[in-house]
Parts: sequence; C-alpha cells; structure tokens
Amino acid sequence: MNAIRTEALSKHYTVGFWRPRPYVALDRLSLSVATGEVFGFLGPNGAGKTTTLKLLMQLIFPTSGVAEILGHPVGDVAVRRRIGYLPENPYFYDNVSAEELLGYFASLFGYQGAERARRVSSLLDEVGLGAERRLQLRKYSKGMIQRVGIAQALLNEPEIVFLDEPMSGLDPIGRREVRDIMLRLRDRGTTVFFSSHILADAEAICTSVGIVSGGQLVASGRVADLVSTETRGWEMIAAGLPDTLAAELSSEGGSVTRHGDRHIVLLPPGASYVSAQRARRSSR
Repeated sequence: MNAIRTEALSKHYTVGFWRPRPYVALDRLSLSVATGEVFGFLGPNGAGKTTTLKLLMQLIFPTSGVAEILGHPVGDVAVRRRIGYLPENPYFYDNVSAEELLGYFASLFGYQGAERARRVSSLLDEVGLGAERRLQLRKYSKGMIQRVGIAQALLNEPEIVFLDEPMSGLDPIGRREVRDIMLRLRDRGTTVFFSSHILADAEAICTSVGIVSGGQLVASGRVADLVSTETRGWEMIAAGLPDTLAAELSSEGGSVTRHGDRHIVLLPPGASYVSAQRARRSSR
C-alpha cells in the first residue's frame, strides 16, 4: 500500500482586484510514495511544494483531483493521529519554553505524567536542544525554533512525517543532525515526505524524489536515475573573443552570437575541450 497518493491534484487561485485572473499554484499533480521511504519533494521557490503539503494537511482545499494518506482520504480524522507535520515557517506561543510547549502538545495526544515528561525530554535530546529548552521561545533563534518544530512533529510517534523545508535556518551541523533524524525515522519504518530546494539534501538521504516546477511534476523516480544525466552541451559568455577563435568554435558545430562586446558561445557535447578552454582563457 502506498503511504501517500495523489491523482491530478490541482489548486487554482484568483488573483488581482480590478481584473481578476486565474493563477495555477498546482497543476494535476499525480505521485505516489511507498510506505517506509524517504521521499524528497524538490523544486525552486514558488514551484508548488508548500501548496502540495497544505493540500495534504487540508489547510487548503483542492480545486480538483484527489489525495490519500495511508489509503484514506486526506480529510479522514483517524489518519491525523498517525501523521506529523512541520510547516515551512513554524510559529509557536513565544512566552513558554520548549519543554512547556511540547508538554502541552503531548497532552493533546494523551501522554500524561512521567510518560509525558520522558517523551518530551527524549525528543528535545534528539533534536539537540540542551539547557536552552527551559528558555522562553521568544529568546530562540530561527534554527532553534526549527528544532522545536521538528520535535513537535514527532511527538505522537507518527507513521508518516511531513516536513516543509525542515533544514531552513539551520547551520551545517544542524542540517546534518536533521538528516540523521530522518534516517533514524526511516530505519523505524516511518515514511518521511519532505520538501526542499537543495538537491544535495535529497541525494544524501532520499530513496526517491519528485521535482516540481511551475506547479507541475516534471520528473520523479530514484535519485540515482535522475542525477545520472548526460551532458547536453556547453554554454559560456565571453568578452573580447578573437574573431578567429569564434570561427573555429563555429566550425566545431557550435553557435557564436555577438551582443556588443560579448559573445554567447554554445558548444555541442562533442566539442573539443581544448577549444572550450581557449574560449574561456581568451575572454577578458
């Protein structure tokens, strides 16, 4: 059974006041995520990643299409107890400490007394918060708030964790620690669905990925298959390129276009490496 499935999932907005016009935030997204895998949802800012996560969490509702989590429609209340979610920009009551905040959330999931204290302490240890766990959240940095957000997403020992840009605001050590947490979740059999615009994050930990751009899924599959692409050619911009060298590059099947004092050079994959290096060195 797939942990997550969407079919032709779309979200349209109307933007503009005087002349309203449609804006497609997500366009017919169809994907499936297997149980127990770490799935990276990749794309540039504004590609539709957060929109997808909000649709899966039912923070917003689709224009068309369907989505399922653990074989149930996303609106199924019983499924909510089995998932964890970290939004892109988590915001919490800032007059309480991390311990108090997580203790409150843990009580909503039925943890009480010593069991609740153990659960909160264990998660704060796991995300790397030490003595500062007793400080008010208003004194936390963005990276520390992100760690608290990850801890709250794991409070109920979820079967699926949805993380929207979980490494945002973290330093290199913090990023590595979050990757380690994801790998431990995977080893426990937890499905991890996380969004990012950094390919290196996915290469390090993902089983498979989906890449979105302009609201559409443009590629999906195993990481190794997607990154093993062939070179399609070379492109460079050169200033002060001699006419003789420009002619030589053109003779190798390249394209040289002049714009003022600059040349845009396009070379096919089979072009001479020496010629490409000469063009680079000849530019001022």
